[in-house]
Amino acid sequence: MMDDLRATAVLTILPTRWLGQTYRFFEQIGSTNDALKEAASDPLLPAGTVFLTDYQSQGRGRLQRRWLAPPGSSLLLSLLFRPEWPPEQAQWLTMLASVAAAEAVETATSLTVGVKWPNDLVVSLAGVWHKFGGLLLEGEMGENGRFASIILGIGINVNIPVEQMPETAVPATSLLVAAGKRISRLDLLVEFLQRLEMGYEQAEQGRSPQPAWQRRMVTIGQHVQVRNGRAGQPIQGLAEGCDEWGRLLVRDEAGDLHTIAAGDITLR
Repeated sequence: MMDDLRATAVLTILPTRWLGQTYRFFEQIGSTNDALKEAASDPLLPAGTVFLTDYQSQGRGRLQRRWLAPPGSSLLLSLLFRPEWPPEQAQWLTMLASVAAAEAVETATSLTVGVKWPNDLVVSLAGVWHKFGGLLLEGEMGENGRFASIILGIGINVNIPVEQMPETAVPATSLLVAAGKRISRLDLLVEFLQRLEMGYEQAEQGRSPQPAWQRRMVTIGQHVQVRNGRAGQPIQGLAEGCDEWGRLLVRDEAGDLHTIAAGDITLR
C-alpha cells in the first residue's frame, strides 16, 4: 500500500515551524519545480512552501536530464526559499538539503549515505557507488543582486523494485533495493523537513553547512574528470576538497589547482 502524502496526512504529524507548513500535494504533475516557480512569482507565497507529487511526467535533474519514477514509489518535491543571499551562497541550500536527506535516510535505514559532487545522493553496493537521489536548484534574482527566491527540487528513489529501476548514465538504485526493505515515505519526508529546517536556520545565523557536507563527499581523494560545459578539454586531476561555497578543488597533473563551480563529473 502506498503512503498517504496528502496534506491531511502530512500536516497532522509535521512538527516544523514553517518549512512545509504551506503544503500542496499533486497526484500527478509535469514538474513540481516548474509549478512552484510559477507560484512563487506571488510575493505573498511564504518561504517554506512545499509542492509534492506522487508522479511527475517531466521531472528533471541537472543538465536537463530526465528524472522518472513509477507513481507512488518515491519522494518528489520542491521547496521555496526566500533567503536574500548573494549568488555564491546558493550552493549552501544544496549542501543543507544533501546533509538533511542523508541523515533522514540513515535514520530510516541501516545505510551509509554519501554525496557525489555536486548534488547526487549515493550508497555503495558491492563496492560501487549507486545514485538514489538528486537535487536541483533554480533561483530568481532580485533587483538588489540577491536572490528573491530559490526553488530546491529533490527526488529520492524510495520503494522502486529493481525490475522497475530506470536506466541512467550512472548506476541507480532505490532505498528498497539498497536496504532490502520498504521505507515509509511519510516518515522519511517528515524527518527530512525537520532536519532541513534546522540546518537552514543555522545557516541564516551564519553557520556554514560545508564541513558536514564535505565529510560525506565521496568525490574527495578521487581522480576525476570534469566537463564544465565550456569549450576546451575536460579537467582531469585529483579532487582535493571543496571551498566554503561548495566549489570543487581539482589539482591537475601539472600541479595547477582548479576551482570548479559547476560541471559534469566522472570518477576515474
